Amino acid sequence: MDTSTAVRGHHVQSTRTALAVVTAIFFMWGFITCLNDILIPHLKAAFSLTWVQAMLIQFTFFGAYFLMSLPAGRLVAAAGYKRGIVAGLAIAGVGALLFWPAAALHVYGLFLGALFVLATGITVLQVAANPYVALLGPEQTSSSRLTLAQSMNALGTTIAPLFGGLLILAAEPRSAEQLALLPQAEALAYRAAEAQSVQLPYFGLAVALFVLAAAIWMFRLPSIAGVEDTRHPGTLGDALRHKHLAFGVLAIFFYVGAEVSIGSVLVNFLSMPGIGEGLTEQQATHYVSLYWGGALVGRLVGTFLLAKFDPRRLLGIFALIV
Repeated sequence: MDTSTAVRGHHVQSTRTALAVVTAIFFMWGFITCLNDILIPHLKAAFSLTWVQAMLIQFTFFGAYFLMSLPAGRLVAAAGYKRGIVAGLAIAGVGALLFWPAAALHVYGLFLGALFVLATGITVLQVAANPYVALLGPEQTSSSRLTLAQSMNALGTTIAPLFGGLLILAAEPRSAEQLALLPQAEALAYRAAEAQSVQLPYFGLAVALFVLAAAIWMFRLPSIAGVEDTRHPGTLGDALRHKHLAFGVLAIFFYVGAEVSIGSVLVNFLSMPGIGEGLTEQQATHYVSLYWGGALVGRLVGTFLLAKFDPRRLLGIFALIV
């Protein structure tokens, strides 16, 4: 399909406005995803978790991507891009709301369940929004548009650690040794209060997600020939027969694994004795923000480069640099 003619009957200005609206979604899911880097040290202290237990946060979150991507694709194929985006925002909003009972009941498993629902919504968003942005203009500049949208995603990941540090890690956590010295009732009350400190931030996120879903529903997004017109979609096996796609999937697997793992442990690592020289967890969030800010700079530079040069050559060059 010629994506230069994919947008049906809409002026260029209309597609630019639609692109601006959809990039707000990229910001939101980047923001939410990066809050996991704050949740990990916070819930680790609140529930006295081991590292294996704490990293279930990321395992659950990104496990939803693995399990729900294909169902999300079928949903978007049946409902279309706009309804898919609205559904993703609504599902993510429900997941954010579930943090309230999880914190009130002080059950770690409920937090993981809430994260799975939240990540399912973001999975639907990614399945709908990424191809929509790619098709929202000429095929030659689709890589540049996607990178620009991902820059907004990176802006969200840059801001989220600062937000989380102020609202979630405001109180300096007590070590396991300090908690062991407290009376049992006082220690339990402290842990419950720590868990409940995520209630208002995630409730605010839920409200923002529902408001954004309503705004997208009312906004007249350009209709695009693509998923809506597909009556006989190919199978996963058909797609993976394209070697560039298969290698791309493998590359993204390793890239996301490295990127997420570093961000997940930075707060705890930098606040360790002998590493951060007395750095508190809240102060360490500034360095997490700098880490994700580097991704923002790279995507902004990539937006310019991908509009000027062959994306395949750029991919090869930067793969060698990394």
